[in-house]
Amino acid sequence: MAEPFEAEAKAWMEKSWRDLEMAHRAVAGTPPFYDMAVYHCQQSGEKAVKAFLVLRGIVFEKTHDIEVLIELASGIEPGFGELMDAADALTPYATRFRYPNATFSIEPLPTEFAEALDHAKSIFDFVLMLLPDQVRP
Repeated sequence: MAEPFEAEAKAWMEKSWRDLEMAHRAVAGTPPFYDMAVYHCQQSGEKAVKAFLVLRGIVFEKTHDIEVLIELASGIEPGFGELMDAADALTPYATRFRYPNATFSIEPLPTEFAEALDHAKSIFDFVLMLLPDQVRP
């Protein structure tokens, strides 16, 4: 790979793709694990944006906040701004269902998963179209 950050960016995209795959697998089982599925949707979106930032040599703080990452990416590619609603919807899933908490239900609804999956795919697909072939998973 010619660019210094291509291998690392590709690794982030591969992890992002695996998170999408895990989201599908989490709901395919019996019983479906919607809590784990939405978590992996969030992770996929987060890692895809990080792949773009890494490829461009942009340093970012350790965060699960996709909105923060999207803001950084928007400075390079304004089209990321169109993904802010997806980022806003996905970011809470980094922790919302991962731990026992009386404030939230234990399991998100199937419709909530479907929405999270759509958001994750929109981020993944947007980043994918910006990447050179050698960085794609």
